[in-house]
Amino acid sequence: MQYERFLNYLTHERRFSNHTVIAYALELERFESFLGAEQMVLDQVGYRVLRFYISAQKESGRASTSVNRTISVLKSFFKYLLREGVVRQNPATALKSLRTPKKLPVTVEKEKLVALLDQKTSETQTFAERRDLLVMELLFGTGIRLSELLAIADEDIDGYGRQIRILGKRNKQRLVPVHDLLYDQIISYQMEKKSAFLQNMSNHLIVTNRGKPAYASMIYQIVKKNLTLVTSQSKRSPHVLRHSFATSLLDNGADLNAIKEILGHAGLVATQVYTHNSAERLKSIYKQAHPKA
Repeated sequence: MQYERFLNYLTHERRFSNHTVIAYALELERFESFLGAEQMVLDQVGYRVLRFYISAQKESGRASTSVNRTISVLKSFFKYLLREGVVRQNPATALKSLRTPKKLPVTVEKEKLVALLDQKTSETQTFAERRDLLVMELLFGTGIRLSELLAIADEDIDGYGRQIRILGKRNKQRLVPVHDLLYDQIISYQMEKKSAFLQNMSNHLIVTNRGKPAYASMIYQIVKKNLTLVTSQSKRSPHVLRHSFATSLLDNGADLNAIKEILGHAGLVATQVYTHNSAERLKSIYKQAHPKA
């Protein structure tokens, strides 16, 4: 019962996304099974029990990032239980996250992406081809997340301000600018969509070949298919385009705070990771260009 109440709290009071709540639920199911096997209830759990549980997670082969997610969930859960009076102390307070190697965001060179999109623009014929091109243009042209792309409605397009209203994490709204060419593509696509699906047309901007709202796996396939044409790297997801967008802005002198606002990051820490990508790119250019490098 406490698990369900906690998940409801995350959904309705903290306004976490469905994706995040599902991730929390899976972690709590795993923890509940552990307590069942140990024949323990929540108010019997102490720091040593949690340490044993975390150690078992690590020894089972789970990645450090996954174990850290477990720690984060347990800290939030027991903090909630303490507030509700279910437990007398929070045994998760002293849990420390595991060290994880820093990974730089995976990107695709902007020159390759621009060339690909320019080529696709001249080749598009069918509605599906124009839609797929718009998906790529929006992801690389605005840096929005997959979930944000799927949530865009036709009325979220602001032609006067040349911007899109985006519903981000925790239902936070922000306005993301679009360049004139992208705006023209959006309007042209909307007109064609309206013509193709006069009846039962979804108000979602991106739709399937039958006019229904697009879904995550569909966008993944569109992005993977297109990125395969310009890169052999294993990671070819919508988030790669988000990373490529941010890195491109930084490479061209954009202010870090401005990039943070466009991406919808809560703090600068998440945005600063792109400075490492730009630094590595500068080093590479230096080594190739300087006669003594």
